Amino acid sequence: MTGVKVLVIGGGAREHALCRSLSLDPDVTALHCAPGNAGIAEVAEVHPVDALDGTAVADLAASLDAELVVVGPEAPLVAGVADAVRERGIPVFGPSAEAAQLEGSKAFAKDVMAAANVPTARAYVCTTPAEIDAALDAFGAPYVVKDDGLAAGKGVVVTSDLAAAREHALACGRVVIEEFLDGPEVSLFAVTDGETVVPLQPAQDFKRALDGDEGPNTGGMGAYSPLPWADPKLVDEVMESVLQPTVDELRRRGTAFSGLLYAGLAITSRGVRVIEFNARFGDPETQVVLARLKTPLAVLLHAAATGTLATLPPLRWSEGAAVTVVIASHNYPGTPRTGDVIEGLPEVAVLDTAYVLHAGTTHDADGAVVSAGGRVLSVTATGPDLTTARTHAYEGVDLIRLAGSHHRTDIAAKAAAEQ
Repeated sequence: MTGVKVLVIGGGAREHALCRSLSLDPDVTALHCAPGNAGIAEVAEVHPVDALDGTAVADLAASLDAELVVVGPEAPLVAGVADAVRERGIPVFGPSAEAAQLEGSKAFAKDVMAAANVPTARAYVCTTPAEIDAALDAFGAPYVVKDDGLAAGKGVVVTSDLAAAREHALACGRVVIEEFLDGPEVSLFAVTDGETVVPLQPAQDFKRALDGDEGPNTGGMGAYSPLPWADPKLVDEVMESVLQPTVDELRRRGTAFSGLLYAGLAITSRGVRVIEFNARFGDPETQVVLARLKTPLAVLLHAAATGTLATLPPLRWSEGAAVTVVIASHNYPGTPRTGDVIEGLPEVAVLDTAYVLHAGTTHDADGAVVSAGGRVLSVTATGPDLTTARTHAYEGVDLIRLAGSHHRTDIAAKAAAEQ
């Protein structure tokens, strides 16, 4: 592949990470993002678009002569945006709406896993109060209650409080209640064209809002990669028992999955178990995985979009480590306060060891960068090991000033201490 015009759909830190990597790729001759954010605008030309409107996205891609469209978030994928772009004959990285149900419906995912013999938690799909009560009673505490549909990373409640579990389940409508899985969690991404599967490096994220895994669930407050404590055979095992069988089963059903298959895993006392699948890059894990990827990103995504992954050489990775720390708005993950001015960005920009990826940001009337969401920034850093990488990340965090903001101080701390 020599020279490609790329359009990225989305406006969070995941899309900023994608755009940053694509902007550094010599094969990318033009880079666009819609709708983008204040940080993405520094590396790509941004355009207004309704990311859930497949026709609008396809029209924009055609007007830009895009040769590759990368759909970042889950909601546009479930809404069929990738289908609309494909119908125009434009290569797109992202699964069809039908295949994206792997994330869009946890019940569908459980059905696929059962057919493919993929190890996962036992679960009940419930639609009535009686079914909910029976499922909660069957599994006991701690209770794991998941909204069947998309919930922006916040549709899962894990609690030992029966009343709280029941309240969440009743609010969901259709809900999946499953057994609690012990052990550490791992995120493993794989790029696939519907047949060939290419795993990326594993990462671990931090879902709880506060240090020590306290506080409510969030979309993710930080991440790190690699995982020095993980079995060196983990990726091969997950490829054999989870990723390839899932892709094969979807293809067998006539619902080929092309794009990014994200397996959320628990390393339990009984072996690896799938917690959930996502149909796109995860946030904030993308920030650290792409920070370590040395293979140019565009050729990898284009090969998945055009069914040619089998022709690519093995991926190349940095032997060092990467850590990202999320800076969140006042009151996140509740109703976040927005419109606060963000200071310190130029000070981080001069660092050689860390950089800022924007999530919820925009410009105010005076041109200042202000907060525009719950998770505002991801400060990402690399180093020869986790200890150095997290030191660099927190040096960057300390330079940012955002009124009322909060962040975790323990991202990758335990793993770094054990390295």
